[in-house]
Amino acid sequence: MSIPIYAVGDIHGQLHMLQTALARIEADGGPDARVVFLGDYVDRGPNSRQVLDLLIEGRRAGRNWAMVKGNHDRMMARFVQHCEIADSRLPITLNWLDPRLGGRETLASYGVEVTDSDRIYQVNEWARDAVPQAHLDFVNDLPLYHREGELLFVHAGIRPGLPLEEQAEDDLVWIRQEFLHDARAYPWLVVHGHTPVDRAEHCGNRVNLDAGAGYGRPLATAVFEGRQCWLLTDAGRVPLEPNPR
Repeated sequence: MSIPIYAVGDIHGQLHMLQTALARIEADGGPDARVVFLGDYVDRGPNSRQVLDLLIEGRRAGRNWAMVKGNHDRMMARFVQHCEIADSRLPITLNWLDPRLGGRETLASYGVEVTDSDRIYQVNEWARDAVPQAHLDFVNDLPLYHREGELLFVHAGIRPGLPLEEQAEDDLVWIRQEFLHDARAYPWLVVHGHTPVDRAEHCGNRVNLDAGAGYGRPLATAVFEGRQCWLLTDAGRVPLEPNPR
């Protein structure tokens, strides 16, 4: 019998949703349950700082947790450290402080309120003073994927046809269409987030757990035993079956 592995989708600063998810996991698997977090811990929601505090404290306390890096986590760290306002994978008109991406909400959780009249260099100076080095170190040290048994956990997905060791960081945290539209079987069931859907979905070769918590929808939490998958709800486990293609 496989040991259960729990996975938590994109959190996006939703502290209370995360606390609810962890309570469900503990009720199902106990305090030592194996949990993998799929990245995008910050942006859009109101409590990015507190989410990082919780994850860092969990790691410090020796919780049985694994975490991977998301594109929003990378954008936050790059802005604070290097004043990099826009990721190269974004349209030229879209940057981290745009309301659509949620950087302002992240900075607000650190006490930095941003207005349209503020200069980027000023905001960067305030951010450097407000964001603890421990948070930047945590984000920078996050791995790009976590492999365990028959499962591969990654934020965005993988580029089909490339060996895992040849995957580019930009793809692992940003890829969408090439991965989402590929129906080939992989050596693992790929568990990812990054692309919001109305409800967590199983697509046969992959499971998408970004159910839109960053937009106020519920935070998806799943449990895997081998390749078998269930969503965790207040009522317990609900089977997550592959969608017909």
